[in-house]
Amino acid sequence: MNKIIFIVGMAGAGKSAVSDELVKKGFGFVRFGQITLDKAAEEGDVSEANEKRIREEVRKEHGMAAYAILNIPKFDKLLESGNVVGDGLYSWDEYKVLKEKYGDNMYVIAVYAPPETRYERLENRAVENDPNNRFRSTTKEESKSRDYAEIENIEKGGPIAMADYTIINTGTLEELKKEINRILLEINDSY
Repeated sequence: MNKIIFIVGMAGAGKSAVSDELVKKGFGFVRFGQITLDKAAEEGDVSEANEKRIREEVRKEHGMAAYAILNIPKFDKLLESGNVVGDGLYSWDEYKVLKEKYGDNMYVIAVYAPPETRYERLENRAVENDPNNRFRSTTKEESKSRDYAEIENIEKGGPIAMADYTIINTGTLEELKKEINRILLEINDSY
């Protein structure tokens, strides 16, 4: 069976960079939070405050495992033809739902960078022609507020603590790529 790797970490840690490298290696791609960004764009308000409201509404309607449950059909479809990376696993409930569904075919990679490093990245990461709003800038205050909300309200620490692998992302992109390759070798050796 094909493998599914979920990427966890706080905003600005480098989840998208890891996911992008896996996509270059042929992995199918699903971004958990695309549901939020699509809804915000539909409303004409792509801002941290509106995205926070949408995330909370989605979880209120579908429960804390909402983003896992709503994305499972996408994961399953992509798994039919290859390995998959899911960018942005957040809540402990999402982790539990996905672990039950995918079992030993599921791996979690946590990407870590210290808060000040992440906040600096987030202040400077806007990218032109970013149709999916993956790389929008946020102020240090917005980033810190998001950190607290994600840790306190959606139990984001659980999936990070339960990760199979952790990448400390404080170096260069080349160092990050080497670490990804090392992890993939270990995963490939496991089956």
